[in-house]
Amino acid sequence: MEGKEEDVRVGANKFPERQPIGTSAQSDKDYKEPPPAPLFEPGELASWSFWRAGIAEFIATFLFLYITVLTVMGVKRAPNMCASVGIQGIAWAFGGMIFALVYCTAGISGGHINPAVTFGLFLARKLSLTRAVYYIVMQCLGAICGAGVVKGFQPKQYQALGGGANTVAHGYTKGSGLGAEIIGTFVLVYTVFSATDAKRNARDSHVPILAPLPIGFAVFLVHLATIPITGTGINPARSLGAAIIFNKDNAWDDHWVFWVGPFIGAALAALYHVIVIRAIPFKSRS
Repeated sequence: MEGKEEDVRVGANKFPERQPIGTSAQSDKDYKEPPPAPLFEPGELASWSFWRAGIAEFIATFLFLYITVLTVMGVKRAPNMCASVGIQGIAWAFGGMIFALVYCTAGISGGHINPAVTFGLFLARKLSLTRAVYYIVMQCLGAICGAGVVKGFQPKQYQALGGGANTVAHGYTKGSGLGAEIIGTFVLVYTVFSATDAKRNARDSHVPILAPLPIGFAVFLVHLATIPITGTGINPARSLGAAIIFNKDNAWDDHWVFWVGPFIGAALAALYHVIVIRAIPFKSRS
């Protein structure tokens, strides 16, 4: 009897234990990740770091609009594209500023500089609703001030050259513009999630990564693709700041595209990251 029982036990070991998949496999993480942020966190309001983070978002978005809109104005003033930095230069200005500003502010506020990024991270429970709303307000205020300074330097040229405001270009429908904004923002927010993923250090420790670099490069590439369609928004604060300071009908006619599109793109990127990417087992069990 003992021999038969031993055979049964040995036979049972011939079939390995079924490996859990999906979120059930995440119990044996080889890295540490902060818990999901609460919806409301009243204690944040009493913390200086909370208010400092919002100020950092304001200053970063201010500088972002100042440099990028000023670059756009320079291209518009040139007699032809060959006499200026052209579309490539505009794309580099946007991507380069995001790289620099995310590098500077990532340790303070997370370096969002974009309401769509903030919205996507909020949906993924990376920050509270209180912080998300505060960031978005400060980003929009910073964008308005940044575009306002550009207009202050050259008021007549600013109004005559379009003020860097986003509009759907002639020959494209609003649906085309909306689709371009959705996909462009998806690329950006998906890159943000991937570059800042907590498990990257454990899974890809052999691959050194500087998170601001791929984020800035994603902004650069999206601008190359979509400047001819919408002027490239993918950042509602950027679009709002330029529209308010320019304040002409054509800037407001399509303005909804530059809020709805980025928010949809950010939501899709957040869902893809949380439901699909993070459902992959982190390591197998022996």
